[in-house]
Formats: sequence, structure tokens, C-alpha cells
Amino acid sequence: MNPVPLWSPLLMKTKTHFQTLSHINLDSSYTRKHWQSEEREDRDLASPGAFPFTRGVQETMYRGRLWTMRQYAGFGSAKESNERYHHLFKQGQTGLSVAFDLPTQMGYDSDHPLACGEVGKVGVAISTLEDMEILLSGLPLEQISTSMTINATAPILLSFYLCVAKKRGIHSRLLRGTVQNDLLKEYIARGTYIYPPSPSLRLITDIFDFCQKEVPQWNTISISGYHIREAGSTAVQELAFTFANAITYVQAAIDRGLNVDEFGRRLSFFFNVHNNFFEEIAKFRAARRMWAKIMREHFGAKSEGAMKLRFHSQTAGCSLTAQQPENNIVRVTMQALASVLGGTQSLHTNSMDEALGLPTTKAATIALRTQQVIAHESGVTDVIDPLGGSFFVETLTNQIEEKVWGYLDRIKSLGGVIKCIETGWLQKEIQDSAYQYQKAVDSKEEIIVGVNEFVQDGLENPTETLKVSHEIEVDQVQRLKRYKSARDLKKVTASLENLKRVAKTSENLVPHIISSIESCATLGEISDALREVFGVYKSV
Repeated sequence: MNPVPLWSPLLMKTKTHFQTLSHINLDSSYTRKHWQSEEREDRDLASPGAFPFTRGVQETMYRGRLWTMRQYAGFGSAKESNERYHHLFKQGQTGLSVAFDLPTQMGYDSDHPLACGEVGKVGVAISTLEDMEILLSGLPLEQISTSMTINATAPILLSFYLCVAKKRGIHSRLLRGTVQNDLLKEYIARGTYIYPPSPSLRLITDIFDFCQKEVPQWNTISISGYHIREAGSTAVQELAFTFANAITYVQAAIDRGLNVDEFGRRLSFFFNVHNNFFEEIAKFRAARRMWAKIMREHFGAKSEGAMKLRFHSQTAGCSLTAQQPENNIVRVTMQALASVLGGTQSLHTNSMDEALGLPTTKAATIALRTQQVIAHESGVTDVIDPLGGSFFVETLTNQIEEKVWGYLDRIKSLGGVIKCIETGWLQKEIQDSAYQYQKAVDSKEEIIVGVNEFVQDGLENPTETLKVSHEIEVDQVQRLKRYKSARDLKKVTASLENLKRVAKTSENLVPHIISSIESCATLGEISDALREVFGVYKSV
């Protein structure tokens, strides 16, 4: 095969207009004048660990401690997922991250008619305390940090976790982890909501209140921009809509009587890492600076701990391609490096085969190895914020911040985030952005290697995929049937009636959910009890 000549169009950039994915115009090069023209105060580029934390939330950053390598996993039965967790820990994973199936996310037991065909497919099926015990079998809960990506049923899954720890004799004050617990973004971008916004906010603040007293090391919410970005938003919209949600949560907690300097320390964020390398780095730097200002200037926080934006990041699932799946290893590597250079506290790297199905053990291991190579071989962890002071990165950071403030002002003028959800304004903004991006891909203004350029005919050496057997659902339903038949039904009924009674008051629901679980009530039964009181949300 003859080599490609140097003048080949394949080797030449055909763009005439350069922008980031958020439509920020880019100059050909940057000088100090670009940065100075933004009229930023020197304090915005303070030392790492100092307000406003543009350069990182810790003084020593990765010199003191690497980010948590928290690979998101869960599929099929609790037993299978537990085996994957043990494998990942043996390979060097440093944090547990649990994916739940759709019935669990939507508050249905595995034997519910709506769960048919979905049990264990996109995450692990958890209906009972017994399921949770199997899922966590052999894992040292007092030593590890556990993240649970769960929203509408977050109080129930957290309560399952606490009950398992209690049965093992582990005090709740020793437990570390996170529940996503971010319902507003479900109405905007993801759809696994159950109750209307008002009772959902009540459940969220119940968790804030309970954990502040009983599980003080637990991050009570992971305010997520990830799914907003996956739905088609730009990086700027991801930050703006995430912060609009976060402001709503903080205000709700303050209205509840909670102290911002106390609960603010346990807030965390969850962001996407997409393909535009420098835009993603600048996004994270702008996010830290903005959140510090929001907490201090808008909410009056005095504790620096409450001003620090700590975040988990995940490489962009929507950027993965079924075509030439090995290319995804390169995409994930660049995205992971951007996350590290942006100062993440925790990172999940997607597997190369996730556009085809659930990740195989081999693919999941490669994804973890990607983080380990960056951490131990690249040298990027040796210097804190190595891109700090870059004329381009600093200018782009400032431009992103300016655009995000503009969006936040617009949302406020429209009546706030809940009003914008109810009218569909936020959803339409994301839909319009997704449409514009797809047009750019279709016209080849944006090149996706292996999809709209550099395409191969057919699938050579098709990638092995993991499939969840239907037998998993059969076994899960049978075990659930045995669990229900062995219970004291009167005790279960009494606990659920008490839960409904408390739901009609302003009393914290978490202790009563725990009591229902200890009486052997299931996730679906508890969710149904709350549905009866709170109702079910219907989208616009």
C-alpha cells in the first residue's frame, strides 16, 4: 500500500472557523493580552487550595493523594455484581460505584409487571435487604468509599446500605460514600423520576438532615451535570443547569433550617468529560471558581469547606462509537487526562465496548488501567495544575464562566429552575443543542473518526459483548418470592402504614424507611407507600 502523500486532504484541516463545542470562538494563538483583556483579578488565580479554588480544592492535590479510581459497575444479579466488584478491587480500583437496573431506579420490585425484561439489564437488581447484603458481601464497608448512582429511590437504597452496615456491627459514622440524590436533573434530562418536584425536594433534604447527624462522612448529593451533557447539552449548559439545580437544593436546605456551613461540606458534583480537551479542563476550573463565589456571596457561607466544589467525573458515554470500538480507548484516555488536568477528585473511565453492550471484564480492566497509566506513568500528577497560567486555558476558563453566569441570570429571570422545568424551557435548550451538534456531524463540520470519516466497510473482528441471561430475572423473581413468603406480613403492613402517616407530616422520613426495611418491606412496597401520599409526576 502506497503511503499517503503529504498534500492529501486527509492530512489537512479543512475548517475555516474554529470553535469549542460550546460555540466559543477560538483565536489561532493566545498571548497575555487575551487574558488581561478579561479584566480578572489576580485572586481568581490564587494558589491551589485557596479561595476561589480555580487551581484545585486541595493545597497538595495529587502530590498528596491521587483521585479515587471509582469504576461504575453493576449488572444482573447481586451475586454477579459482587464478583465484578471484587475483581476490580483486586486490579487496583480504590472506590466502589454501584449501577442499579431500571426497575430499582424507578421504585419497582423485580417481580413487578413493568420490570419484566429489564431486571439486571443496565445495572444490578436490588429489591430487598437480602439483595443488598449479597451485593456487598465481603467488602469492608468501614474502609472503602461507596458511590450509588440512584435518585428517586435514593433514601431507600441508602437505608439498605445502612442496614447492612448495622447488621455487621459497623457504626454509621464510619461509612463514607455518596448517593446521587439529584432529582431535578431527572426531570430535565434523564427521566427516572417518580414523585413531583416538591416531595422530591423534601426527600433530598431529609437525606441532608439525617446524614448530617448520623452519617457525617457521607456525601448527601452528587449534583449531576453528566446526564445533562449526555442528553445533548454543551459544556456551558452543563455547568449552568447543574448550578441552577444546586442553588435550588441549597436554598431548600436553608429553608429547612439547616446550616449551610455544615451541610455544604457534604455536597458533591458529578460532571461529564467530553472530547474537546481544553474546553473540558477550563470547564472544571471555572466550575470551582463559580461555586466558591455562589456559596460565599449568594448563600453567605463562611467555611471554606462549604465553598469547595468537589467532583466525580466520568468520560462521555455519548462519545463512544459502535464502529471501530477500539478507537474508544483513545477517546477515553484523552477525556480522562482532561479530567485529571482539570483537578477531579474521583474518576470513572468508560469501557471501549459500552456502545455495544455492558462492559466485559477485559474491557473494564483496560478502562481501569487507563487511569493507572495516567496516574503512574505520565508525570502529570507531579505538578499541581500544570496548565495554570496558560494564556489559552485561563482565557477559556474566563469565557466559560461568563457564559454560565449569563445562563444563570436567564434562568432566574424565567422564574427559577423548577419553573423552567415545568414549562419545558430547559429541556428545549438541550434538545436544540443536541440538534445543532448532530447537524454538524451530518455535514462533517465535526468529524467522528470511524463514523462520518475514516470509515471501514463491515465489522472486522467484532468485539465480544456481555449479555445478561434471562435466567437472572427468573432466579431473582423466585428469590424475591421466597423472601416475601418468609416475612411477618402484619409487621410489614404496620411499618408501611406508619411510613404513609409520617409522609403526610414534615418529619424526617429516613428513620421510618429504615424501620420498614428492618421489618422486611421491599423497595417496591416502600416506593408504593410514598406514591400513595406524594403522587406521580407527569412530564410536560
